[in-house]
Amino acid sequence: MSDCCTTDGSCHTSTTETAVADSHETVYAVSGMTCGHCKSTLTKAIGDLESVIRVDVDVDNGRVTVNTAGEPDDALISSVVDEAGYDLTGRA
Repeated sequence: MSDCCTTDGSCHTSTTETAVADSHETVYAVSGMTCGHCKSTLTKAIGDLESVIRVDVDVDNGRVTVNTAGEPDDALISSVVDEAGYDLTGRA
């Protein structure tokens, strides 16, 4: 019996597998980004949120793509972006 199966023979998936299967990609418009430091700052700030799986910051186009486990919390992401010194203007 593999480690994923219980003694009654039923199986389950790990949280990571479930999160990836139920991931959502959301693109946000963010103003105020001008350089690599901006990219690093936002990648860390947003990436530290519990439900965030992946962050991709496109400074040139003012876009931040966020992959989350489940529906994203737009208000929380906006708050984190604002606290970092940038302006999330909405979904792109």
